[in-house]
Amino acid sequence: MGQPVIELTGLTKKYGGFTAVNDLNLTINKKDIFGLLGPNGAGKSTTILMMLGLTEPTSGSVKVCGVDSTTHPIEVKRIVGYLPEDVGFYDDMTGIENLVYTAQLNGIPKKDAKEKAVQLLERVGLMNEGNKKAGKYSRGMRQRLGLADVLIKDPEVIILDEPTSGIDPAGVQEFISLIRQLRDERGLTVLFSSHHLDQVQQICDRVGLFSQGRLLADLSLNDLQQEEHGLEYIYNQYFGGGQGHE
Repeated sequence: MGQPVIELTGLTKKYGGFTAVNDLNLTINKKDIFGLLGPNGAGKSTTILMMLGLTEPTSGSVKVCGVDSTTHPIEVKRIVGYLPEDVGFYDDMTGIENLVYTAQLNGIPKKDAKEKAVQLLERVGLMNEGNKKAGKYSRGMRQRLGLADVLIKDPEVIILDEPTSGIDPAGVQEFISLIRQLRDERGLTVLFSSHHLDQVQQICDRVGLFSQGRLLADLSLNDLQQEEHGLEYIYNQYFGGGQGHE
């Protein structure tokens, strides 16, 4: 067993009579790339908001690197980088200017911020686009800039919510490859939330099947490779056949 980094215990979120997340118990270990896989509306984003301390659970607890997200949300924000589906940038500022701005918000001095921004742009493959205004970036470029943006504060955990939405197939492959490389280089723990079965199979070490606020299964992809039935078969047992996972 690895070192637990994300610990969800009895996590529940209700909105009036609607239960968005229902008694979720999950542990994600250091350097895991964990896929939260399920259809839109399954409760994945609500779970992420509770991990980030942006919404309070009705009951249960969330700990990230031993820190309670509900009682210490600011501390959690220091150690977690979050890439939402739609990344917000200042479109009239360049890629570098956006990164320097984020770095300074995180207390990094301007001189160091510029140096760090240049290094990260190079790492995510945007070195030649750093002086272009963010408003001119393609969807795939914005997501890579978003990745540099979450890495600028050296987080221990990164949470990616539908990060490949709207990116062309070649861009998706590049993005997935980049995430795995960054995990290996920086010792990151990654939560990858998606409804794309094929992408989760390519990038993740473990996957949790999520539906109607419940965790249906917690599977090791390495173990599944030794089994007769793979992830797609198990997914279809829960969610039906066809291309519902797209």
